[in-house]
Amino acid sequence: MNNRAIVTVLGSDRAGIVAAVAGVLAERNANILDITQTILQGIFTMTMLVDLGEGEVDFAGIQGQLEDLADQLHVQIQMQREDVFKYMYRL
Repeated sequence: MNNRAIVTVLGSDRAGIVAAVAGVLAERNANILDITQTILQGIFTMTMLVDLGEGEVDFAGIQGQLEDLADQLHVQIQMQREDVFKYMYRL
């Protein structure tokens, strides 16, 4: 089973965003396969391709942790399964 996901982050730039998101993913034993980020006039954007691991994955639990983190950091964080993301954006 493909347990890969796309994580996107958008918000005002500040120190620690990458570290905080990576920390949540590391707690869940997720592996960051690819990452891109940019800052455009103070707006931070990041997209990650993440492998959530083998077997049964608590997708909703990880998503919930990222939503809590988004509230703490005052940014938007979304996580979608890779196949859903590709279908939505026809990649």
